Amino acid sequence: MNVQHDPQRQQFWLEPQPGLRGELDYALGPGLVNFHHTGVHPGLRGQGVAAELVEAGLAWAQAEHRRVQAGCSYVATYLERHPEWAHLRA
Repeated sequence: MNVQHDPQRQQFWLEPQPGLRGELDYALGPGLVNFHHTGVHPGLRGQGVAAELVEAGLAWAQAEHRRVQAGCSYVATYLERHPEWAHLRA
């Protein structure tokens, strides 16, 4: 899947099928990023879309040298299940 990043909207998104979209929204703070909302169209659920979005967001946060706050329960659960990203937690 091809995740897009829209820094103006503070959002990662993808649309694997026309009209079916997944989004990861964030807010920036000094040296950190708060991923506060993950939304996936019901027609895409169970296909790894949310995980793909979170992976892209975490990779970006790492490249930007930002610590991560999980304001979204999906992101918090993802971080718990993927200890390779634990070093980013704020």
